[in-house]
Amino acid sequence: MTAYVSHTAIDAANAYTLSLWWAEVLGYAEDPDDPNLPEHEECLIRSADGAHRLLFLTVPDVKQVKNRIHLDLRPAEGTRDDELARLLAHGATEVADHRRPDGSGWVVLADPEGNEFCILRSTGEVAAGRQQSAGQ
Repeated sequence: MTAYVSHTAIDAANAYTLSLWWAEVLGYAEDPDDPNLPEHEECLIRSADGAHRLLFLTVPDVKQVKNRIHLDLRPAEGTRDDELARLLAHGATEVADHRRPDGSGWVVLADPEGNEFCILRSTGEVAAGRQQSAGQ
């Protein structure tokens, strides 16, 4: 017997607002049969195929320390740095830059409520890095 992840829950000061922000970042959408509304304390968004779901929960506590769990995002198109620029323009803030001179590494960002997440290189960038390393 095993279990599977139904959804990832994220505490928020405002579940609705944060769900909208993440839906835009990830290209996710709410369930059309159960739409999210501004007064909802629980707001679910899901990937286009429904395989991944995020549930935002309004809680009275404010974030005070580093997350114990976070999302690692990989650009579906373009490069890590292109996606970094898009996310910063969308309201994310940079927390820490772990990019290396060889192009590897990641950047830690925070959403508008301070929840950390990372932006990684795209699969194309990773593959190009491997090919470049193999050619040396």
